[in-house]
Amino acid sequence: MKGDEVLDRLFELTRRGTTVGREVRGGLTTFVAMAYIILLNPIILGGAKDVTGARLSIAELTTSTALAAAVSTLLMAFVGNAPLALAAGLGLNAVVAYQAAPHMTWAQAMGLVVLEGLVIILLAVTGLRMLIMNAIPLALKHAISVGIGLFIALIGLVDAGFVAAGSGTPVQLGATGHLTGWPVTMFCFGLLLMILLYARRTPAAILISIAVTAALSVLVNSVATVDPRSWGVVAPRMPESLIAAPDFGLVGQFDLFGGFARAGALTAAVVLFTLVLSGFFDAMGTIIGVSDEAGLVDRDGRVPRLGRVLTVDGVAGMVGGSVSASANTVFVESAAGVGEGARTGLASVVTGALLALTLLFTPLAAVVPAAAAAPALVLVGALMMTQCKNVPWDDPELAVPAFLTIALMPFTYSITNGVGAGVIVYTLIKAARGRFAEIPWLLWVVSLVFLAYFGIDWLEQLFG
Repeated sequence: MKGDEVLDRLFELTRRGTTVGREVRGGLTTFVAMAYIILLNPIILGGAKDVTGARLSIAELTTSTALAAAVSTLLMAFVGNAPLALAAGLGLNAVVAYQAAPHMTWAQAMGLVVLEGLVIILLAVTGLRMLIMNAIPLALKHAISVGIGLFIALIGLVDAGFVAAGSGTPVQLGATGHLTGWPVTMFCFGLLLMILLYARRTPAAILISIAVTAALSVLVNSVATVDPRSWGVVAPRMPESLIAAPDFGLVGQFDLFGGFARAGALTAAVVLFTLVLSGFFDAMGTIIGVSDEAGLVDRDGRVPRLGRVLTVDGVAGMVGGSVSASANTVFVESAAGVGEGARTGLASVVTGALLALTLLFTPLAAVVPAAAAAPALVLVGALMMTQCKNVPWDDPELAVPAFLTIALMPFTYSITNGVGAGVIVYTLIKAARGRFAEIPWLLWVVSLVFLAYFGIDWLEQLFG
């Protein structure tokens, strides 16, 4: 049997109306569209400190990010047979870095990520996922995506030094009220370049912008007098070698239940809930949207092998946590590959193989400063804002909870606070109007959990 025939039988190429060539092109396109995460995820995680003040190594994070993405995408290829690539989820890594880590060690935070993946697997193989989907109003699901987008954008602006704490105001433009210094200049250049390339629909606009800005930052840092600390975690310097053995130092560095002891059961449970909620619904939306674009959704709106695809998404979460890369999830950039013709898991084989190949080029990540990578956070945040159109702003029962969900995430630097406020207010508004039948019982449970979370200090004093 010829190689093409084997691939045809394994991935159902003919049945789905595609060819090996189209799948290869689609897989390559998806890789180019999403490869920025290998640079961006280490910046996000490496820029935060855990409760002990420890930071994760950029080199080790780069290896872990590429490794987890490669393994997860290949699993999707062979188990789910879907043109869906997976990697560390933007938004999920923000929860880990800025919500979990301040209350526990990195190992304990990654343990929660592993648990998140396990919970999603259980939700995927039982009917519980339908209960959760029906409990959270659709408007709040869209609001969560918008709020995370604003939060990610704010992180990017702060990391780049474009926004800073003010003396007379909570925040201000730059460290002095004005934009000063080469790092901020590089950020502005990178952001404008990225926006223009993206607006022109240039393939790999994000990756190209990061690479060009990083190269220019290296040149500026070598010829100008720049305080190395002003660049942030990574100062742009060329490494001694572009190729190096991957550093697997973070593989296996997780503590499953230590976070509950360190941060308290309630705080850890709320963080875990936020991870599950964000990861599960983001994945569901991406899977359905990309599959629909690929023409894989049937007349009843069902996605082929959805159970397997969701299970792989949960396993990917566990894989990401087990190597300290944060939770892996389905990447919406998979749509770029679908646009090039990808219809099967063969495209994911190509993407996964290319992700694995990047393990040999991890020193490049040590060249990219926040000024070069942060523009991607701002642009991705802008793209996530498009979900605003799906919120019924003329209905106060949904508009007010959605607004609180969106606003409190960046304003309190906490994704959990936004989700909690939205769920509680939505539940109370429905109850105040006597519409108890419209409040799923699970939403009452979730609201009580969040009330306990917001009143954690009072509860500790009461029962401590």
